[in-house]
Amino acid sequence: MNRVYAHAVLDFCIAFGVVLGGAMLAGMAALFLWRPPAETVLEIASRIKIWAVVVAVGGSIDPIRVIEANVMEGYLSPAVQQIGYIVCAFLGAHLATELVQWMCRNAG
Repeated sequence: MNRVYAHAVLDFCIAFGVVLGGAMLAGMAALFLWRPPAETVLEIASRIKIWAVVVAVGGSIDPIRVIEANVMEGYLSPAVQQIGYIVCAFLGAHLATELVQWMCRNAG
């Protein structure tokens, strides 16, 4: 169980970092391009949320294949673990997006 918990926390943090880091770097790039940084940060944070989840769970279709193969064989535990990892990654990406929106709330 300790390995499962560690993997879930790692997926959460990776997705959180991808969204937050990508949005902040996009905001810095917006300054160089004379674009409004708050709008750019908000746009990028919402656009890369799904990609943060993909990056966190392995960057490919393999987790979906694990779910499919295990369900077809009748083994639900590995499939539930993979779904849990995906949910943890989504929560990390969503929390980072909410944090970016909160930081940019009064910047408009």
